[in-house]
Amino acid sequence: MFQSTRTLLIPMVLITIAFSVVIIITNTVFSPAAAQEQQYSFVTKWGSEGIGFGKFRQPLDITIDSNNNLYVTDTTSVSNQIQKFATNGTFITSWGVLGFGDGRFTRATGIGTDSSDNVYVTDGGSPETAVQKFTTDGTFITSWGSTGVGGDGQFIYPGGVTVDSSDNVYVGDFGENNRIQKFDSNGNLLGKWGTTGSGDGQFINPGLGIAPDSSDNIYVTDWGNNRIQKFDSNGNFITKWGIQGSGDGQFNRPASLTVDGSGNVFVVDEGNNRIQKFDSNGNFITKWGTLGSGDGQFEEPTSIALDSSGNVYVVDRGNSRIQVFAPS
Repeated sequence: MFQSTRTLLIPMVLITIAFSVVIIITNTVFSPAAAQEQQYSFVTKWGSEGIGFGKFRQPLDITIDSNNNLYVTDTTSVSNQIQKFATNGTFITSWGVLGFGDGRFTRATGIGTDSSDNVYVTDGGSPETAVQKFTTDGTFITSWGSTGVGGDGQFIYPGGVTVDSSDNVYVGDFGENNRIQKFDSNGNLLGKWGTTGSGDGQFINPGLGIAPDSSDNIYVTDWGNNRIQKFDSNGNFITKWGIQGSGDGQFNRPASLTVDGSGNVFVVDEGNNRIQKFDSNGNFITKWGTLGSGDGQFEEPTSIALDSSGNVYVVDRGNSRIQVFAPS
């Protein structure tokens, strides 16, 4: 009897052990800890300090169109303030010279594209033409904005700009207004939100980072509060994450962000000279970058874009270059 019971127990124990191993393996594959092991590898870089095609004085923002063409703003260049590149860094065209008026900039700042590959550029030094709209080759279409505090369509320092799936345009106002304004593609105001402060829906200098996800939820880098805030397309607060620091999920001047097709959020952590990646609820996934001028290092990175293959393009402002990374 004892021998028979023992015979039955051995396979039961083996089955239990095997089942436990399956659970451990399954949990390991799908756990957040495993997701954090995803890495991004350096692919290439382009750009150098200077004036001319493919050179930058102070590159600031970057965006990408439906054909994977990249557009970069250069805030202090007297010419070529917008440059357009292929994903391998080949120069395509440029436009913008120093000055006031249509097609001119005093400080080309934020940049975004719509579904027709029209290009929207904010001029941080000229709120009278706060937002300018161009064709993909730089032909001027229209502009809007004026200087002021609190009024519709008024700006102190227009910064980040992005476009949702309906071609609505969202513009951040870095400064006293501390808000986001929403326009149609012709510059007609549709809505606005934000006041000065650290509460939900408040900002202290919203940065370059304004980006929609596939559901047109809007993510904003709250630069002065060292956090990310998430809203629906009408500005209703959804969630937030981040505090000041250098640990995972902490920030030192989050400058910009972008969102991939799966809803993952890539944040440029300017003061920590790194990129952090989160899921749509703010759970940390991975990070890369340290201070320096080597491959994969940054000196005050300011903006980020993703192409259709998931490659990551980072404006390495202090090193006057663009760096490209691929998931590995």
